[in-house]
Amino acid sequence: MRNGPSQTISPPIFPIQPCASLLPSCSPSRTPRASHEKARPLTLRRQSRPGFRLVAYIVVWSSEMTASELPIVPVTKPLLPDLATVNRTIADIWATAWLTNMGAQHRELESRLAYFLGVPFVSLFNNGTVALQIALKSLDLPAGGEVIVTPFTFPASVHVIDACGLTPIFCDIDPVTLTIDPVRIETLITDRTCAILGVHVYGIACDVKAIDALAAKHGVKVIYDAAHAFATRVDGKPISLFGDITMHSFHATKLFHTVEGGALISPHAELQRTIYLQRNFGIANEETILLAGLNGKMNELQAGVGLAVLDMVKDEWERRRSLLEQYRTLISAMRGITILEPQAGVTPSYQYLPVRIDPDQAGFTRDTLHGRFREKNVLARKYFYPLCSDAPHYRNLPSAQASNLPVATQAAKEVLCLPFFGALTASDLARIFNVMIAVYEEYHSASPATAGLATAAMGRRG
Repeated sequence: MRNGPSQTISPPIFPIQPCASLLPSCSPSRTPRASHEKARPLTLRRQSRPGFRLVAYIVVWSSEMTASELPIVPVTKPLLPDLATVNRTIADIWATAWLTNMGAQHRELESRLAYFLGVPFVSLFNNGTVALQIALKSLDLPAGGEVIVTPFTFPASVHVIDACGLTPIFCDIDPVTLTIDPVRIETLITDRTCAILGVHVYGIACDVKAIDALAAKHGVKVIYDAAHAFATRVDGKPISLFGDITMHSFHATKLFHTVEGGALISPHAELQRTIYLQRNFGIANEETILLAGLNGKMNELQAGVGLAVLDMVKDEWERRRSLLEQYRTLISAMRGITILEPQAGVTPSYQYLPVRIDPDQAGFTRDTLHGRFREKNVLARKYFYPLCSDAPHYRNLPSAQASNLPVATQAAKEVLCLPFFGALTASDLARIFNVMIAVYEEYHSASPATAGLATAAMGRRG
C-alpha cells in the first residue's frame, strides 16, 4: 500500500472488531444514528515521513470526527461479571436476608482467596485504606512512633500512618525498581522507629528479603502495601507471607476487585484473631468488647461480586500478557522509553503498564506524551505524581525535602502508566500507538530495522 490519501481496505491489515463503544459521540449538530444503522466503514491511513521508517496505521471512523468525539480510553477498566451471574448472587443474598457481618458470601470468598493465593488465612475489609489502618493498629505500635515509608505511592499509604498517630519518615527509592530502598532505610532508623511500610509499586516487589532482615536486626515491624501485587510471588513464595502484615486492595481499578474492598494477610497465625477484632469494633461476642476497633467489614454484595470476578482473573491475566507483548514490540524501537517490569524471580501481577521516559534519551518529556494522549482522549496516568512528600500536610517534615529524595523526585517526573486491560480494542490500541509514534518521530529518525513495527505489534492483536 503506497503513502497517500486514506483508503478503505477490506479486509483490514490487522483484526478490527467494531463495537458500539467505538461509534462517534452525537453532538447537538448531528442527528443521532438510528439503533439499527451500521457504523461507517473503518478506514486505515498509513503515514510515514522521509527519514522515519516506523509506520503508523491509524484507525478512524470518518474524516469529520474531532478529537473530542473520540471515545475515552481509560488507564484501566474493571472486570465485569455477567449481569445474570450477579443477579443470581443478589437473589441468593436476598433469600438469606443476611447483607453484612461475615455471611456466607464473605466466608466463601475468604476461603477461596486463601486457596488461590496460597496463604493460611485472608481477612476481608470494606476497602484497602481501612485494611492498612487496621494493619498498623493490629501491631500495637507506640503512639508518636516513626514509620519509614516511600513517598512514591498512592496517598493512602501515608495517610494511614498519620491517622494512627504515627509520624511518616520518607525514604528514597531504588533507581531501578522504584520501591523503597533498603540501604536508605537503615540510615533512617532511630530509637523512635517502630515500623517500615513498603509498597510493591506496579506489582514490582520491594526487596522483601533485605527489608525483613533489617527489621529483624533493629526490632521493628514491617507492613507491605500490595495494592498492585495481587497473587505475586517472590521465588515461588506468596508475596503476602513476607513482613508482618500485607494489605491488598480490591478497588474497582484493580485486576481482582470487589467493587470496593481489601484484605489483610499475615504469616503470623496469632494475628488473625486481632485483625478480626479490629475490623469489628473490637467486639468478641454479644457481651464482650476487647479493644477499640473500627468497622472494616466487607458486605455480602461486595463479596458476591468478588467471587464472580475471581473466576475471571486467569483469563484476564492471559489477555494482559498478550497486550504487554504488543507494547513491548513497539516500545523496544523507541530510545529513551522503558517498560518497568518485575525483577527476575518475581511473578508479574499485570496490574499496570508503567513506562519511564528519559527526556535526555527520548528527546521529549513524560508530560509532553501525557498531553498528547489527553488530546486524543487517552487517559494515561502519571502514577505517582506529585509525591506524597509534596502534599501540604507533609511537606514541612524534614524527611520530605526534595534534597533527601532525589530518585523519587526524578521518577515522579518520568513515569507514565499506559492503558492496560484485556478489553482494550484494536482500535484503542492503534490510537495509543499512533500518539506515541507521532510524538517520537518529531525527535528521531529510525533505522530500516524499525520499519513496520506498528503493524507487527498490531498483528498480534485479535
